Amino acid sequence: MKEQTHKVDLCVVGGGMAGLCAAVAAARRGASVVLVQDRPVLGGNASSEIRMWICGAHGADNKETGLLEEIHLENLYRNFPPSYAIWDSVLYGLARYQPNLKLLLNCSCTEAAMDGQRLRSIKAWQLTTQTWHSVQAGLFADCSGDGILGALAGAEFRIGREAAAEFNEDIEPPVADSRTMGLTCLIEARETDRPQPFIPPAWANRYESDVQLANRGHDLGTNFWWMELGGENDSIHDTEDLRDELLKIAFGVWDHIKNHGKHGAENWMLEWVGFLPGKRESRRFMGDHILTQNDVRAAGPFDDVVGYGGWSMDDHHPAGFRHPGEPTIFHPAPSPFGIPYRCLYSRNIANLFFAGRNISATHAALSSTRVMATCAILGQAVGTAAAIAAAHGLTPRGVYQHHLKELQQQLMDDDCHLPGFVREMSALTRQARLTASTGDPEPLRNGRDRALGAVDNGWGGPVASSWVGYEFESVRHVSEARFTFDSDLNHRLLNMPCRFDLHPQDRGVPGTLVRSFRIEARTTDGSWRPVARVANNYQRLVRVPLDVESDAVRFVPETTWGAPQAHLFAFDVR
Repeated sequence: MKEQTHKVDLCVVGGGMAGLCAAVAAARRGASVVLVQDRPVLGGNASSEIRMWICGAHGADNKETGLLEEIHLENLYRNFPPSYAIWDSVLYGLARYQPNLKLLLNCSCTEAAMDGQRLRSIKAWQLTTQTWHSVQAGLFADCSGDGILGALAGAEFRIGREAAAEFNEDIEPPVADSRTMGLTCLIEARETDRPQPFIPPAWANRYESDVQLANRGHDLGTNFWWMELGGENDSIHDTEDLRDELLKIAFGVWDHIKNHGKHGAENWMLEWVGFLPGKRESRRFMGDHILTQNDVRAAGPFDDVVGYGGWSMDDHHPAGFRHPGEPTIFHPAPSPFGIPYRCLYSRNIANLFFAGRNISATHAALSSTRVMATCAILGQAVGTAAAIAAAHGLTPRGVYQHHLKELQQQLMDDDCHLPGFVREMSALTRQARLTASTGDPEPLRNGRDRALGAVDNGWGGPVASSWVGYEFESVRHVSEARFTFDSDLNHRLLNMPCRFDLHPQDRGVPGTLVRSFRIEARTTDGSWRPVARVANNYQRLVRVPLDVESDAVRFVPETTWGAPQAHLFAFDVR
């Protein structure tokens, strides 16, 4: 068999939303990266193979930004009517064409080589090329969901529910057990313009009355997440058997919708059934801090916040579909709550990060942090930390000890919101005089790049007739302008729908985003000349490289994607 060896700064195992964001963030910050993914597509539970939509923090203006918002906006720009083929291509393109990043798809991590308590290399089998890949790295990140790399390396982990008394968690059982949340094979339906029959396979379960689906809402607007099994089994080793049982349920539920009772499904067809179960819980690795229910409810006031959650503690019953009562309990959680960096690296394997649903948390806290938007921003935090660690020759713990503020500032500079923290402005931005054609522009350099409560933290003006700019005490060199535009963090349009309507809901770039704009510099005679123009922007975070010598520069919005006024949260010069 063929063998290949790769030597890099960071090896990421697992290409779900957490691993994808970790790998891209590290590569963009200058680290050399290999991303090892055992599937042909990226995105994990969000991919076309599983099709769970990406959820995150509840509440106004709490939407996760950074790389995740970049992905979301790329998808909104390119993907209408919505297609999973296009969605997969958005994720693929982000990784495959990112400089400093080598993507290995269809490649399964099988071995880990150690130097004491440090990972030295991994071995991975690529089925499609019949090639063994050896990846040697100074740093590793397990973003595989089930935690295959950490388990091979001997990282400390837990599976199941803690006893209530261990961390004083009142939503946990009195006695610890190995029960978890289960697995789901999702289904998707498509509406047509004529009646569609459905003949179930002979092996499908039969649900002839709604009583058999009590407490399981099954109108066509749901994504059928409650078709769940495995919490009473081994959520890793029993996956194949559980898949077989889940398929019986999935086809049986669709048979019920089509052939038993009135469900408004006459013109609907079964578009797709997932043969790869989506998982909620398995291994959780232990870090220098274990996030608990009480941390969540206290809103996580940590000094080392590098991300946040805000989903309810959504604790699915271990029996899943076989439980006759409500399939989950939504225990309240504040939104947002901070998540500390110390939950994202191993306490006993010196050079191992983790991100995703395998972070250092109790079962109770995991029931909130497991949702993919939270996983993605924690992945970006891990990738950013890994780049810092590689640059300074440090372990993950060393970043916490020596470069925590740098990590937090880099994350915020990349448009990751850290509740309670403020992004620092460049000296050039701070020292200049900020003026505008209308309104108060000062919020543009306050380091709070979104609305917070009743405070807008932005500036706006009519397109084509307004401007905002910086004046310097003398001629200065300006090398970059950085903008945070308004992508409407309250629109809540999911990355993909759970069904395909005959006439789908309109999707597209948020109307609030600035589409075209120019940057002007003042000349020695006092006139203004254009030094850069962007004609078709659809992103929230935009960096415009410049090479300008001037005593003033200004931003002039030309058009938006629909709003009558341009609105932005930050404008920095560097």
